[in-house]
Amino acid sequence: MKNRILILSLCSLSYLLPGCTKDQKSQTAPNYAISEKNFTSPLAVGAGGIAGVNWADARDNFVDGWVIPSGLSASDSYSTVSAKADAILSGFQNNMSGINTVRLPINPPSVLQSWWGSYTGAIDRATSKNMKVILGCWEAASSKDGKIDDVTQFWNMWQAVVNKYGGNNNVYFEVFNEPHGYSLSQLTSIYAEFLSRYPSIPRWRIILPGTGYAQDVKGVGADGRFTNCLLAVHNYAFWGNNSTSGWEQAWRSQMGSYEWRTVCTEFGASMTTGKNYTGSQNDNEVAYIVGATNVFRNDRVSSVYWPGLRDNDTYSIQRRGGSGNNITLSTTNNSGLVRIRYGWGL
Repeated sequence: MKNRILILSLCSLSYLLPGCTKDQKSQTAPNYAISEKNFTSPLAVGAGGIAGVNWADARDNFVDGWVIPSGLSASDSYSTVSAKADAILSGFQNNMSGINTVRLPINPPSVLQSWWGSYTGAIDRATSKNMKVILGCWEAASSKDGKIDDVTQFWNMWQAVVNKYGGNNNVYFEVFNEPHGYSLSQLTSIYAEFLSRYPSIPRWRIILPGTGYAQDVKGVGADGRFTNCLLAVHNYAFWGNNSTSGWEQAWRSQMGSYEWRTVCTEFGASMTTGKNYTGSQNDNEVAYIVGATNVFRNDRVSSVYWPGLRDNDTYSIQRRGGSGNNITLSTTNNSGLVRIRYGWGL
């Protein structure tokens, strides 16, 4: 996430290098099976027909206990989470026409402890609204070393998630967020084990982040064991300073020839500071957003904005209002929204 700016700034001149370190119903298979030549989704331009946003914990999704997306509370019951989620997801749909995906965080405590009984209300509500849900695993705040905190709990978590949602084709599984603590061979061993443990999950519903901070998908994409799995890429403006064309080149260098299988599960920039993302591109963040969304649209790359909603985050494209279950959302930057939707092919 963007909170790791301080450490990432050390990498600003070489952010493309993998070694550079830094602190989102239907039960039938869709007709956009993964194929380089087959994109039949009527909404989004890229793999899986994904067009979405992250719904994130106000503390960031790196937490030592339960991940609790903004607007939810640890004391909420399943029915309360479902009601709140309905309001928030409706807010996304009403304010961001064309959205069809929400990316939600999970971690072992959130799945293996009592919160899971309530938290599933958000997932179930999303799928009931015919939205896709990407469930991505985050490590704890106390580690942040880019590695799985507890291997046994990690697999127990995924087993519980697969038991619950393995048969739901609108739920996608992003194995491990920003795995920068692993070499390519170590990372692909984890991914191979995931496929071995859950062979019944269609590969087009499995998302494998690239190496580093999901900065480079080419090594994972080239591994024949993962044919037809989706790939996850991340990139942020504070990782470099470029013109619009420079950012376009940066994105393409991260994906290589695998853009047709790639989902950008995180990209974002300042939305609450009044920047105009449809105006002059001299500002680095503006150039970044324009360059990113140009690539998403022109190269047919699915994208999930960071974040759609995260309380007190300047990157958040939506702001939460209301109280109780009567939550309302409002757009923080109309020009930013225009560019996000442009990247979705709209």
